[in-house]
Amino acid sequence: MDDRYIHDRTCVYNINYHLIWCTKYRRKVLSEEISNRLSELLTEIGNEKGFSVVEARVGEEDHVHCFVSAPPKLSVTDIVRWLKGISGRHLLMEFPGISEKLWKGHLWNGSYFCETIGSTSEENILAYIERQSSVQR
Repeated sequence: MDDRYIHDRTCVYNINYHLIWCTKYRRKVLSEEISNRLSELLTEIGNEKGFSVVEARVGEEDHVHCFVSAPPKLSVTDIVRWLKGISGRHLLMEFPGISEKLWKGHLWNGSYFCETIGSTSEENILAYIERQSSVQR
């Protein structure tokens, strides 16, 4: 089988997400040092919670792009909650200067962007499903 598929006990999958989230008030607080620590934290969180952070980069010191590969048993909501919650708590403790530009103890904005990333286009999937039909319309 193809290398991009992950074999689990009960399923084979290739589930990937492109996640983006911003700092509170789009404050430019993610310096190079903080960005490097954030990247380490995100990888550690993924390993601990059972998914992989394939790539994570900070853009313009105020937002994060993250490519995540996860098993189907994990919801994207939980993944984002863990990544933002745990990383935010650690960064605020390790870099107390961040709090000077933010208030109320929150590093991240409450929202996020999520996009699924697959190896096959939507058109190919729809065509494949259409070909499976034994009933002629």
